[in-house]
Amino acid sequence: MLGELFRNDARTLRYGVGENLYGYDAIKAFRVARSPIGLGRRTDKTVITTYGRDTAVASTLFYRDSLPGRVGRQMQTWVRFAEGWRIVAAHVSIIDEPRSPKDMDQKT
Repeated sequence: MLGELFRNDARTLRYGVGENLYGYDAIKAFRVARSPIGLGRRTDKTVITTYGRDTAVASTLFYRDSLPGRVGRQMQTWVRFAEGWRIVAAHVSIIDEPRSPKDMDQKT
């Protein structure tokens, strides 16, 4: 289903954790070949910002049990077309969980 949410266009792109995908065909091929094992996650701090009636940016943090101490970040740019809302650009990255000021106080 997620693959269908990307705009079927050569200009659609997705920067992933380990891949740079240019065009709907590349995104679709990546999704078909990717194993769904270990991709379960919980999200946090989701923000959706609209710009007019036809453009939005969705941003969220995500956590996977398989990546303790790390946090994923995902942003998607959505545009409303005649066929409905579609993702035209996406970026996914994973970083070490930033230390909170509270954690730093306990270490000193």
